[in-house]
Amino acid sequence: MKEVPESLNKRRFVGLQPLSFVLCFVASLLATSAVAVEKVSVQALFKGMAVLVIDGKRRTLRNGQTSPEGVKLISADSKEAVLEIDGKQDKYGLGTRIGTSFAPPEQQPSVQIWPTPRGMYEVTGSINGYPVKFLVDTGATLIAMNAPQARRLGIDFRVDGRAGLSSTASGIAKTFAIKLDRVRVGDIQLKDVDAAVIDGNFPREVLLGNSFLNRVEMKREGKALMLRKRF
Repeated sequence: MKEVPESLNKRRFVGLQPLSFVLCFVASLLATSAVAVEKVSVQALFKGMAVLVIDGKRRTLRNGQTSPEGVKLISADSKEAVLEIDGKQDKYGLGTRIGTSFAPPEQQPSVQIWPTPRGMYEVTGSINGYPVKFLVDTGATLIAMNAPQARRLGIDFRVDGRAGLSSTASGIAKTFAIKLDRVRVGDIQLKDVDAAVIDGNFPREVLLGNSFLNRVEMKREGKALMLRKRF
């Protein structure tokens, strides 16, 4: 059997070393790139810049920049940021929290209210689990109801409420400040909401006042009034 020259064996062995090294290096890169971003939240938004928390680390990115974790800021303004995550671009608002699946950003519960022919905004909801028809009133400091309405809702305002006086369209009336356990409007539910019971038959409808409205985002979309729960 013809022997292979020792010098040729060495050349073959030496020639294999770079290939082996390259394969190991590529495998290392693949293992590194397989680590995916798990959690992203939008902390602050500015024109051309966004502050994000990515897997627990705070990152400030300008348009076109990519974080060490691989999240790229495409664009940003004071309302939303366009992020590229795992090769997919989507819009994310302030306070948005995105999980591992990186499905479209989670939306907070919201309700759209259309005006009546009289131009009033009325919506069906509930107080402590009992159905209620609300009249949206941005001029009312609290959720307000009359005494018969409170009794129908099982509210013992004379025992649990704090007595006082308030000025109404009918004049000075005795009122009772109370705390409502749960108030629901559409898919939005808030707990421990301040309210007032007016001793008498005024107002005729339960007023959805600012003790509820100030705890949600409220904006007009055409003629509709949009309420969205805050994060």
